[in-house]
Amino acid sequence: MIWICATCAVETDDLPEPPAECAICTDERQWVPATGQAWTTLETLRARGTRVSIQSVEPRLWGLRSDPAVGIGQQTMVVVTDEGTLLFDCIDCIDRGTVEFVRSLGPTLAVAASHPHMYGVQTEWARALGGVPVLVAAADREWVRRADPLVEFYRDQRTVAAGLTLYRVGGHFPGQAVLEWRDGAEGRGVLLAADAIFPNPDRRSVSFLRSYPNRIPLSADVVRRIAVQVEGLHFDRLYNNFGAVVPSGAKQVVRYSADRHAAWVRGEHDDLT
Repeated sequence: MIWICATCAVETDDLPEPPAECAICTDERQWVPATGQAWTTLETLRARGTRVSIQSVEPRLWGLRSDPAVGIGQQTMVVVTDEGTLLFDCIDCIDRGTVEFVRSLGPTLAVAASHPHMYGVQTEWARALGGVPVLVAAADREWVRRADPLVEFYRDQRTVAAGLTLYRVGGHFPGQAVLEWRDGAEGRGVLLAADAIFPNPDRRSVSFLRSYPNRIPLSADVVRRIAVQVEGLHFDRLYNNFGAVVPSGAKQVVRYSADRHAAWVRGEHDDLT
């Protein structure tokens, strides 16, 4: 049986009984509910009426969500290129209709995750879409809960198609990755940044954290390193893994926000507190 953690919605190996705990949720970046560890399965979710909703995010970019939300509740981004599609940050539910929809967009090249919290049921998606590769940053190898021959590890970057490349930037996790889509935003470029660079509600700034639910910060040096790493990529728009967006000027927003973060954690504005 493939078990799914009810809190983070990451799949396990095929096991007769669920594990005593979810290693991803007991880590300091996540959390276990006060009611204790709980598990579910795809069969249980389907029996409860969980379905996948599909929405157009922008031309050649689609978003998939579980309805009602399961686990962390991320949005899978389906990027369409002339060579095929990539699923980024797979959700925790899968159904035949959605698989057929994704197939209708062209051949699936791979599925990939930004970091372990977003693994979802990525292997189930990869199998349903024809046994495509599951791309995982090697720096996060220890967090893969479901060992499978489809899993392929890459080091610092992996090009999936022309103009579509995964880059390891670290921070939130050592293997934290972003996806550069050069043809997005009418050719101005899109960065799918997940939790590495998180759009704020004002859409004019972004945040950088080791843990979002537990509010653990990153150092000034790490945040500046991330900003420098993405500076050379081609993007004007930035999305996180929940659909939040910096609609334009995102590279400048990242630069400004990194400088602001660094100044505050170095104590440069302590006189204002």
